[in-house]
Amino acid sequence: MNMPRLPFRRPSALASLLLLLALLAPASGVQAADVAVAFSPGVGDLTAEALVLESIGDARSSISVAAYSFTSRSIAQALIEAHKRGVDVRVVADQSSRTIRYNGPQALANAGIAVRVSTAYAVMHDKFMVIDGVSIQTGSFNYTQAAAERNAENVLYIRNHAPLAQEFQTEWLRLWDRADPLVARY
Repeated sequence: MNMPRLPFRRPSALASLLLLLALLAPASGVQAADVAVAFSPGVGDLTAEALVLESIGDARSSISVAAYSFTSRSIAQALIEAHKRGVDVRVVADQSSRTIRYNGPQALANAGIAVRVSTAYAVMHDKFMVIDGVSIQTGSFNYTQAAAERNAENVLYIRNHAPLAQEFQTEWLRLWDRADPLVARY
């Protein structure tokens, strides 16, 4: 007997977010993860770029960045400021960053930040940061002015979820190990 197929319905954004929060709920006695989301171009102060800058500002010990496209002067400056306050900032970027006019990774290398360029893949399309080994900033948002002002993008900032952060850090280390150092040019 053939049963009629019910149409597939995509879960709503709220249902998806509730599922994500349920998955991020920690075991008893562990600090709960805190999740923030923002979009660009955004409304008022709640923008994807503002959430990226907040995640950088929250860092106390380390920031590991994986960046596909990186031309944002404000994000580069925030990473340089974090470096100046003693945060260990390291960046792995896609090889395409070598051919763009304003090169965020090169500006970071010139400021004394360890930067490597991935040539192991046709495209290193990751866009994430691991903050202090316990928090993650990720999403579709490239670290570019276009992403901040003209594109429809998203950023998800998950604070205090060490197991998830470790997964991202492991992937970041794999990318780092397969990338070439970017030398400072003044």
